[in-house]
Amino acid sequence: MNNYHETQKINLFATLALTGTVIFWSIGPIFITYLTDYLDSWTQNFLRYLVACCFWLPFLFISIGQKKFDRRIWRKAILPATANLLMQSFYAGAFYYIGPAFMVLLAKTNIIWIAGFSLIFFPEERPLAKSKRFWLGLLLSATGVAGVMYFKEDFTTAKTMTGVFLSFAMAVMWAVYTLSVRIAFRDIDSSHGFSVISIYTVAGLFICTLLFGDVGDCVRLGLTQWVCIVISGILCIALGHVLYYAAMRRIGATIPALVILLQPFIVMAISHLRFGKSLNIQQIICGVVLLAGTALSIWAQEHLKNT
Repeated sequence: MNNYHETQKINLFATLALTGTVIFWSIGPIFITYLTDYLDSWTQNFLRYLVACCFWLPFLFISIGQKKFDRRIWRKAILPATANLLMQSFYAGAFYYIGPAFMVLLAKTNIIWIAGFSLIFFPEERPLAKSKRFWLGLLLSATGVAGVMYFKEDFTTAKTMTGVFLSFAMAVMWAVYTLSVRIAFRDIDSSHGFSVISIYTVAGLFICTLLFGDVGDCVRLGLTQWVCIVISGILCIALGHVLYYAAMRRIGATIPALVILLQPFIVMAISHLRFGKSLNIQQIICGVVLLAGTALSIWAQEHLKNT
């Protein structure tokens, strides 16, 4: 991965890539929530990922034809794709039980898992365990998460508890996915890597749909629903992931991780306008504490790298 000083000239591209990522990943939960009335989570996941896969396939074939494709990707993508399959399954499933703003906030606990796994698997990250900023950030994040859940009116209902469980499971798998991508695709083109991941993921989602979903729902979809599937597949999955990879390769993981913290606020605003769903004031305050703690933990990691 290029260092910061080497990428000063292309920071504009990274900025645009991050802007696109935040926008696309913020509208994704809105599309998923809308489609919950028409499709089960397995079928919805499969269709959206199929669109994303088809979007990148022509570029993949061109690269293979021009012999620019690194054949190691087929092997290296297995672990990230497996983590992605599980993560996406938990992610989409959670929206069938809880609102998008609540879900996205809980999903930000992935930073805690990313930090924990990094301490275990990356020796260069272990000095972080001595950072007071880092532990304070994790404490604030944990406090914020507890508050967001505690102040939810129907938190004790089975439906909400299921959504919370799926959100936390998604956060763990997002950490596994992020770190496995970091390891596997350190020196590999991001669009090529995600193309192969999407192929593997689509294959897995297709099997899951046949086993647990209802493919017959597809024939009952109207034009509006199909447009939502195509748009969300291209923007939120195909472009969103690749833009995020591209930004990380140019300016590192810290700044992108901080910028993505804007996502819950954007989702909350759109969700309130579109569905009339929002968080109460206590949850919003706790959400700010959660995101502040997350930002502090990320800052501590960056401080460690610069010392």
